[in-house]
Amino acid sequence: MALEGSLKDFGLADILQLIYFQRKTGILALDGKADKVKLLFVDGNIVGAESKRRNEDNRLGKILVKRGLIKDEDLKSVLEEQRRTGIKLGTALLQRELVDKDKIKEILNSQVTETVVQLFGWKQGTYEFAAQGVPQDKELPFSLDTQHLLMEGLRILDELSIIKDRITLDTLFIRKGNNISSLTEEEREVFTCVDGDNDVSTIIDLTGMDSYLVSKTLLSLIEKGAVDAQDAAPVIPSVVAAEERKTGTALKYLPYVAVAASLVLSCVVVFMQQDETLKVFDASKRIRELRFSIESARLKNQTYPQSLSAITDKPDPWGRPYIYTVSENGFSVKSSGPDRTDGTSDDVD
Repeated sequence: MALEGSLKDFGLADILQLIYFQRKTGILALDGKADKVKLLFVDGNIVGAESKRRNEDNRLGKILVKRGLIKDEDLKSVLEEQRRTGIKLGTALLQRELVDKDKIKEILNSQVTETVVQLFGWKQGTYEFAAQGVPQDKELPFSLDTQHLLMEGLRILDELSIIKDRITLDTLFIRKGNNISSLTEEEREVFTCVDGDNDVSTIIDLTGMDSYLVSKTLLSLIEKGAVDAQDAAPVIPSVVAAEERKTGTALKYLPYVAVAASLVLSCVVVFMQQDETLKVFDASKRIRELRFSIESARLKNQTYPQSLSAITDKPDPWGRPYIYTVSENGFSVKSSGPDRTDGTSDDVD
């Protein structure tokens, strides 16, 4: 049975958490105003991402050339071979021994991460998950931890919140001039990546800088009159209409709608209390939120909170306090689970 509906009713974080928690294998298709994206899952973790607007092979090639890992003429030759044979760019590069496998995997992982992270900014759109077999690349297999991506996505969105009205990960830029004499070193690095085709997420990949620094630098370039921002062309012009058409279909999946309502509106607490599975799901979701709040507190205060009382006083779904510990290596937070006993197999973390 496919899980589908509107992102206004069930946000991406909850969708990913549900897929991860249930260890699902299949494809999550998301249709938004500016893009169509497919996320591939195996046992709840992300093994690939496909974007209609972003050509991942083109991005990979640009990054390899920009970082000096491959010559432009070699890339053109490999791309020509790829067009003839249909094999993936990364595989073609490996077959010619032009780039180290670990370097390619590092860049591919970064690209998939950026593709997923930009989805957290979507406020409208539709989603549909279909459980099915997912083929994996034998030459370049990889798997990204969905929980880690959830944390990363929320962290980046928090960093970008102060500039979200002017720049998003989808924003494109064009140059307004080529005089870079007054630019700082960071501004010059970002400026060289502006070509009217690269969006913010691609510039992040090309420069190797973090998302906040790239966005802040782009704002500085705008203020200096060096670049100008422009919106990406919509690839799905009728998302709202599609959401309305899917409303009737979504009613067939009342259990999922109930989960969404409980998580977003907290209106069906009684229903959740009657189902242990939903309690575990709720605890896992709450733990993810606590981790984000704890990391935010650390960034603000340069140290982890000594207790959860500074973050929350709410117990887990079984009425027990969450278990929080701080060590030299970081922190951990979990629930003792349905049996209310720490250290047993049903603990939730």
